[in-house]
Amino acid sequence: MKNSIYFGLLFLVITSCSIDKQPIFKKVDNVKVISFDGDTIRLKAEAFFENPNDVGGKIATDEIKVIVNGAEVAQVFSEEFKVPARKAFAIPLKVVIPARKIFDNKKGGILGGLLNSVLNKSVKLQFKGDLKYKVFGFSKVYAVDQIQEIKF
Repeated sequence: MKNSIYFGLLFLVITSCSIDKQPIFKKVDNVKVISFDGDTIRLKAEAFFENPNDVGGKIATDEIKVIVNGAEVAQVFSEEFKVPARKAFAIPLKVVIPARKIFDNKKGGILGGLLNSVLNKSVKLQFKGDLKYKVFGFSKVYAVDQIQEIKF
């Protein structure tokens, strides 16, 4: 009798929670230059989502690349993020761009394009890669391909 009550409660909890919908990826935004040192440029950005589920989960970045003027210059770093239930949320993303990648002249380099961008006081960054959402063995991959213009 006691086991059937526990089983009934567990069944009720499991069936009342919705996990049939994936979190909705909105955009990558709020790109800002944190620091501009001699050897690195540090940026931060946020990936915005909305979770319609009654349960949370975890999202991790999976090889999101930062592309400037057609050349890959860095990868995004982010720790695994806990997803809140039934909320809109933002995942903080960090980017460290080595200055040598910008001033490298291999493959035509991107220095000329960046100098032009600096003169115009803006640069276009493209974020391209995947974010992975995991909950209870279920996983979903979100493709990120966003272009963001930042002003100096």
